[in-house]
This record gives sequence, C-alpha cells and structure tokens, in this order.
Amino acid sequence: MSLIPLWFWIAAVTSATSVFAQARDSSPVLIGDLGEESKLELVPLPPGEFMMGSSPEEKAWATGIEGGAQPGTERESYEGEMPRKMRIVYSFWMGRTEVTVGQFRRFVDETGYVTDAEKPGGRTQCFNPQWTNYNLRTSVVHPWEPMPGKSWRDPNFQFPMQDNFPVVCVSWTDAKAFSAWLNQQPSLQQTIPAGYEYRLPTEAEWEYACRGGRQDSTAYWWGDDLAEGEGRFNISAIDFLPDRKHKWPLASAPWSDGYSFVAPVDHFGDRGRNGFGIADMCGNVWEVVLDHFDPKGGYEELHTTSENYRPVCKGGNYFDVPGNARCAVRLGLAGPHYSDSRDGFRICLGPIKPTVP
Repeated sequence: MSLIPLWFWIAAVTSATSVFAQARDSSPVLIGDLGEESKLELVPLPPGEFMMGSSPEEKAWATGIEGGAQPGTERESYEGEMPRKMRIVYSFWMGRTEVTVGQFRRFVDETGYVTDAEKPGGRTQCFNPQWTNYNLRTSVVHPWEPMPGKSWRDPNFQFPMQDNFPVVCVSWTDAKAFSAWLNQQPSLQQTIPAGYEYRLPTEAEWEYACRGGRQDSTAYWWGDDLAEGEGRFNISAIDFLPDRKHKWPLASAPWSDGYSFVAPVDHFGDRGRNGFGIADMCGNVWEVVLDHFDPKGGYEELHTTSENYRPVCKGGNYFDVPGNARCAVRLGLAGPHYSDSRDGFRICLGPIKPTVP
C-alpha cells in the first residue's frame, strides 16, 4: 500500500467543498457532515516518532502521594519497563474529540442499531447513587455495579445526557459498528483516500496523538507537572457528586474542573488541546482502541489475537486519580462486548488495518 503525504490530504479537503469544509480558523481539519446538523471533526497528524510507555520515575510518581494510584499492584507494569521509541510512518486523521452522544444517536437513528448493553440480558457498569464511601477499613465497597436497563441513553449519572457529552456505556463492538457506518456514508466515502478507512485508532496511533508531537517521555502531553493540568482535563478533582457535599475520595487534582462525571467534549477549549490540537486525550472517559491487550506493553503495529480478545483502553476518565490519567496508562477490557459508564471512544481515519474479531 502506498503512503499518502499530508499535502495530498489537505488538497483533498480543499477540493471536496460539498462534503468537508475548512474550520473557521483555517486549519486543515476535516469536518464530516453526519446529517441533522451533526458534524465529525478530524485533525491531521503527520508521520512521526514518539516514546510509548513510562519510566520507573513516572511510575513512582503515579503511585505516590500526588499521583494517588494504588501502590503495590501490577497495573503500572502494563506500561512496559521503560519508554520505547515508536514510529508512525504515515499520515492519518484523529477525531478532535471523543465521539459524542449526539453523533452516536445519529448512527442509531439511521440504522436501528442496538448496543450490547441494550440487548436481552445486557448489562453495563454504572455508578450506584446509594454508594457513600469505600469503607477501606472494613469490607471495601466500590461505586460501580453492572446494571441491566442502563445504556448510552441513560448511564445512571443522575442528570440528563447532553448531545455534546462523550458517549459512554458502549462496547468495543459498538464502537466498531459506528466506524463501519461512517465508511458506508455516501457523504463521506468520496473523500476517503484510497487505502484508508474510518476505524478505531491503534494503540500506537492513539498514544502518538495523545502526546501531541512530543518526542520525549512525559506523564501528560504538556509535561510532568500536574499543576499545569489545571483547566486542561477532567479527572477526580474538587467537585461535589450529585446531590451531596462529597467529592470522589482518594487522591485528586487540587482544583475544580467543574464536573464530577463527564464534561462536554472540548470543554476546556484551546488550553485543553494538545500540540496537535486534539482535546480530552487524558481524562473525561477511557477510550477503547483496536489492539488486544498485552500486559507486557503496547506495540508499534496493530496487535491482535484470534481468541479471548481484550481491547485496550487508554487515557483515564473523570473518576481517576491523577496517576491513572496519564498518556502511558493502559488497561484491558474484560472483552469486546463489555461496556462501562467510564468508557467511550474516538474515531481515526487511517490506513486499512487487518480485520480483527
């Protein structure tokens, strides 16, 4: 497959005036019309290098007093022993934001798609509003429970979902179905470069995009200093839970980000966008990617398996302590049909990848 240089993509955007429009700031983004005033905005990324994973020093900070991640577990080992240089050898496009409720609704309205959580016997992991605390000195009680009757339409947040919130309670399978729908849209097909497709990003594409063009290894896309994160991302901070005067317990950012649960996508504006102009790569919701989870670390090329597929999720979420919402953080989902009110996804337009289960 031949590689397509970035200049070709920009030229394609300029010529495709009936489908894509230049953003108001004249940056070479793609704006795809999904109908019913719903738009999908994608940012161009050039080929480049980045460091995947984290250093022992970063892991120590993540599990220390400021990072607040639980020490003594194997979770940080999933990031690899040391940062590894990775290369992205082609241009591609990444969604400016996580896929929103409004965008996902367009897909469901047009196709009649039923998500895994909505199918007979389906469940999704949601917040239990009766939960008060972990009770760490006695029997530990977690705030999340698998619930029937809940879905992306109602994740049990105790407030209505808005169209500009990131969609949650959708599985890896649901995210792939949304991607397939994009590829079938006549209004989008004519401007997809040959050999490219709408899909979930690979783990390497995701972390490259998250780091925003940095070639050094830092905890966040802006650097290592948590204090510089104020006004940039939505994690556990000084924000009361609905109908109570308590915030999320355990470590948190020492400021209010305005939201104890999901925040509207791109809520933080320019300050919340990294060097590539992409928003919310750390925090807000976990983002599932194409790869199968290997606990030893991520891969430069797409990593798959033929059985017991466990999709990787990246980036942390609104509930996470600072140490669990870094660029290198990675977890494996229970399976391709698992969904959670902390999990969403982001769309990529990149080279066609091999079919995965």
